[in-house]
Amino acid sequence: MEILKFKLSGKSAFFKKPEVNTYCYFTYGNIHRIALLGILGAILGYKGYSQMKDILSIKEEIDLKPAYPEFYEKLKELKIAILPLNPKGVITKKIQIFNNSTGAGSKELDKKNKIEYGVNLIVKEQWLENPKWEICILLDCEEAKKIKEAIQNHKCKFYPYLGTNDHFADIEYLGVEEAKTIEDDMYRIDSFVFRDDVDILDLEREELENWKSQGKPMPKGIFKYEEALPYDINEITNNYKLQRFVYTGNLVELEEDRKVYHIQDKNKKEIEDKYIIFY
Repeated sequence: MEILKFKLSGKSAFFKKPEVNTYCYFTYGNIHRIALLGILGAILGYKGYSQMKDILSIKEEIDLKPAYPEFYEKLKELKIAILPLNPKGVITKKIQIFNNSTGAGSKELDKKNKIEYGVNLIVKEQWLENPKWEICILLDCEEAKKIKEAIQNHKCKFYPYLGTNDHFADIEYLGVEEAKTIEDDMYRIDSFVFRDDVDILDLEREELENWKSQGKPMPKGIFKYEEALPYDINEITNNYKLQRFVYTGNLVELEEDRKVYHIQDKNKKEIEDKYIIFY
């Protein structure tokens, strides 16, 4: 089975948490599936949220109709894997304060209770610094092949951003690799995976030595990064549906219905084996 690989990075990123609306806007700690599909949709020229019919006008209809953004409707079946490249999956965050003086960022009521635009808005946002990920896409459908052609040829219809248009995305094509599914008692997983799908193991030294003597992949360290990230969107409201994801250096045991793919990273001086799960 062929897999497309590319590196996604930038100087900064902001994947806004919609439930937070206080003195500061906070970000998710890593890119999530919906944001990634949005980037891929921009590359192919698919419409996003701003091109949809206003959700409030939909609610006024007698029959509430399901509606997805075009990018999600076309790409929601893609099988993707996200491999963090920052150490232990942790990306530095910093609060940024800036002025939005465009006039479109805020509005107030005048003395006649009419909406007045043009008020200067002081914005406080939490940004990710120097984020980077390796993205793998299973080339098992027509949309995935379109993405491969676009990234191979360095083409995009709309400029891709890491969350908002303050954060330009850098995309580096890494190649197309053959991948094989493997079956074993324990695994080292180099990508994000559903937390409910894994049991994280804490093995004794003798157990690890025995595992190593069999030529099996060894742990990358004792660490765990866990976060609830958007995985799906509601077809009526387009609100995020969250799933808990984990990235760990430990060996894990998996649920039986999950397939692990083995790929070899040939872009480095020494060939590196990687083990990923698509979702």
